[in-house]
Amino acid sequence: MEPCLRILDSRGNRIPLSAVSEQPFEGAATGRRMNTWGTSTVGPNTSLYSSLNRLRSRSRELIRNNPLVQGGVDSYVANAISAGIFPRWQLGDQDLWEEFVPKADYYGACSFYGLQSLVFNGLIDAGEILSRKVNRSMSEGLPVPLQIQLIEADHLDETYTTLAPNGNEIRMGIELDRENRRRFYWLWSEHPGESFLTSRNINRRISVPAREIDHVYRPIRAGQMRGRPWLASIIVKIHEYDLYDDAELVRKKGAAMFGGFIEEDAVQIDPANYFGKKKDPDSDSRKVLALEPGTFPILPQGKKVHFSEPADVGASYEMWTRQQLRQIATGLGITYEQLTGDLTGVNYSSIRAGLLEFRRRVQQLQLEILIFQFCQPVAEAFLDAAVLSGILGIRDYYRNRRNYVKIQWRPDGWPWVDPVKDQLAEQMAVRNGFKSRAQVVAERGGDVETVDREIAEDNARADRFGLVYDSDPRYMTKSGVVQKAEETVLAATAQTE
Repeated sequence: MEPCLRILDSRGNRIPLSAVSEQPFEGAATGRRMNTWGTSTVGPNTSLYSSLNRLRSRSRELIRNNPLVQGGVDSYVANAISAGIFPRWQLGDQDLWEEFVPKADYYGACSFYGLQSLVFNGLIDAGEILSRKVNRSMSEGLPVPLQIQLIEADHLDETYTTLAPNGNEIRMGIELDRENRRRFYWLWSEHPGESFLTSRNINRRISVPAREIDHVYRPIRAGQMRGRPWLASIIVKIHEYDLYDDAELVRKKGAAMFGGFIEEDAVQIDPANYFGKKKDPDSDSRKVLALEPGTFPILPQGKKVHFSEPADVGASYEMWTRQQLRQIATGLGITYEQLTGDLTGVNYSSIRAGLLEFRRRVQQLQLEILIFQFCQPVAEAFLDAAVLSGILGIRDYYRNRRNYVKIQWRPDGWPWVDPVKDQLAEQMAVRNGFKSRAQVVAERGGDVETVDREIAEDNARADRFGLVYDSDPRYMTKSGVVQKAEETVLAATAQTE
C-alpha cells in the first residue's frame, strides 16, 4: 500500500489536498510573477521603526528643492486651513479667546491659527507633530497662563524602545502602562538635527507627561503609534521624475549652446608642427565664430556651415509628463491642477467634480485630525487655565464642564467655483427646505448669528438715513421691484380675472 500524505487542521480534521495546493486568489499566487512581491506581514509600528527617519528626511528634501512639491504643499495647507478653523463657543463673551489667539504660540512667531498651518505642514512632511500645553506664570501678563509649544517629530526617537525605570514599556519613544495607555513621551531636549549645541544645552532625553502632549498624526492602521510622512508613497516617483526633468533640461541647454558646425573639405597638415614649431593662435582656422543679428561672415575656402538641429523630445513628452504629475498629485492628495497650475482643457463641470472630491477629503482631515487632535484639546486647556486662574468666573464649570467644552469648529469656507450657479443652487436648497440658512452660512465659514446681527444693524442704519437697497427684502423683491407696487399689480390682476 502506497503511503498517503494527510494534512490535518488544529482539531485533527483532514484538509483536502486541493485546498492546500490550489490558490483560489490570483493576488495570493506564488508563481514566478508573484513569488517575491508583497510577502511581508510586518506590523504597523515595525514598518516605521527603521524607515521613519529616512522618510522624513527625504520628504523634507523634496519640499525644499522641488518647486512642484512645495507648491502642492502650500496649496494643501491653504485649502485645509486658509484663514483658520474658528471656534463657536457656548460662552457669550469671546473677547478673552480673541486676546489669547495672538499670544498662543510659545515661541511668539504665530497666532493660534498660524499654529494650525504649522501643524498641517508637519503632518505632510513628517507625518506627525507634537503639541505641548505649557502652563505659564500669571506675572508674564498673558491673557491666560497657557501657551502652545509645537515640537517636531524628530524629538521623539522612534528607535528608543526599552523598559522605563518604573517597569513600563517604552515603544518608539512613548511610555505605555500595563493597559497600553500613554503615560509619558521621552523627548530629546534639543532637536537632534541642530548643529550648534553647546555644553550648556547638551542633548538629553526628558520624559514629558502624556497629559501635556497632543500627538497629532493620521493613523492608517489599527494600533499605529507614529505617523508616516504623507509623501511616503511618491518619494521615489517624484525623485525619478525630477532627475528625468533635469536631464531633459540639461540636454536642451547643451543643444541650444551650439548654433552650428563648420566642416572642412580636407585636413591640411602643417609640416612645421612636426618640428616643434608653435603656431600663432590667431592663425588657427579651427575657431568658434560668434553669430550676431545681421552678420554675414566670410568663410575660408573649402569650409561649409551646418546649422545645429537638435532632436525634439517628441509629441508624447507632454502627455507622459502630465500622466506622471497626475500620479504625484493623487499620492499627495490634491488635484493635478492644484499641483501644476495647468488648467488646460478644464471646464466648469470637470474642475468642480475634482474640487468637490478634494474638499471632501480635506473636510475629513479637518474633522478627524486637526479639530479632534489639536484644536479641541487646546480650547479645553484654554478654558481650564482661564477658570483655574480666576480669569473666568464660572461657578459650575467643573460640575458641567462637558457642556462648556461643546465647541463647534468652523473651518474657513471655500470660494465658489462659479458664484452665480453655486449661489442659485444654495438659494433653491434653502427655499425647498433641503438646507437651513445656518448650514449655508456655516459651509461658507461664517456664523449665522453674526450674519443676522450684521444684517439687522445694516437695516437699522439704512432706515435711519432713509436708504432703500435692492438687497433689503422688506422693501424690494428679488427682481428689484418695490414690494408695495408689486402687491398692487397682483391685486389688480386678480380683480380683472
